[in-house]
Amino acid sequence: MTAPTLERPANAATTAPDKAVGSAGGPPGPGRPRRQWLPAAARAVTLAAVLLLGFAGYLLALSGLQEARHQSTAYATLRDRLANATAPTGPTEDGAPLAVLDVPALGLRQAVVVEGTTGRDLMRGPGHRRDTVLPGQPGVAVLFGRSTAFGAPFADLGRLKVGDRIDVTTGQGSFHYTVNTYGDGDHPIQDTAPNRLVLVTGNSDWIPTSTVLVGARLDGDPEPAGARRPATTPADKVLAADKGALSALQLWSLALLSAVTAAVVAARRWRRAAAYLCFAPVVAALLWSVYENAAALLPNVY
Repeated sequence: MTAPTLERPANAATTAPDKAVGSAGGPPGPGRPRRQWLPAAARAVTLAAVLLLGFAGYLLALSGLQEARHQSTAYATLRDRLANATAPTGPTEDGAPLAVLDVPALGLRQAVVVEGTTGRDLMRGPGHRRDTVLPGQPGVAVLFGRSTAFGAPFADLGRLKVGDRIDVTTGQGSFHYTVNTYGDGDHPIQDTAPNRLVLVTGNSDWIPTSTVLVGARLDGDPEPAGARRPATTPADKVLAADKGALSALQLWSLALLSAVTAAVVAARRWRRAAAYLCFAPVVAALLWSVYENAAALLPNVY
């Protein structure tokens, strides 16, 4: 009697190995998700985080250096104009230096006030709202200043007390104001004095949603007003963003992307260190311009 024999299916020798290969290292089956996109997504998220952190560093640190440079240049220009009696006493070009502001109680000394209150104007220092008279003239003069970025000249504005002194020097002389009232975005200053100065800034170290107002009365007699003041633009209003910077931001961002792409291509064809060293100043300059235009889209008194 012979033992029964089992016949092996013809495709058995190939079926099992195929299954083993498919389960161990073969191409993913229909039920296995493809995850090749994960490294690219991780790099994109990392790059976005680096850019955001860089923007925060620009606002809180580097923007102050930019403002200090503008202040130094503006002070030298205004000093010469005051010495030659050519400092503006009426409407002037946007961003032009027109006064020196001292607030001893805040430690603010020889801050140059520029014409205009747009976001770009206030990157240079405190700004004079163009539709109001100059300090020292009859009426109400209004000055805006940033609370957090670009040197934050008005960061401690809320610390001023009644009786504190504010000194302003213009082409018409030196004028002294005494703080006498306060207000905010919901409670405007109520003061009937004919000759006043109002200082305005944001109400928060984060993105401001309202304002802090400090009013002061002129001590002594005013000087004659200059020519009729021009009208404001929407970008001159308090908490306004300079929407005109959006198109510039797009162009600078495109230029930055092109420079980075060129640097990557050059690194593959040349020596990597030499390529990166060559493109680093270009990328840094373009990134600075991107950050500057992005900052102009924030509230002007931030």
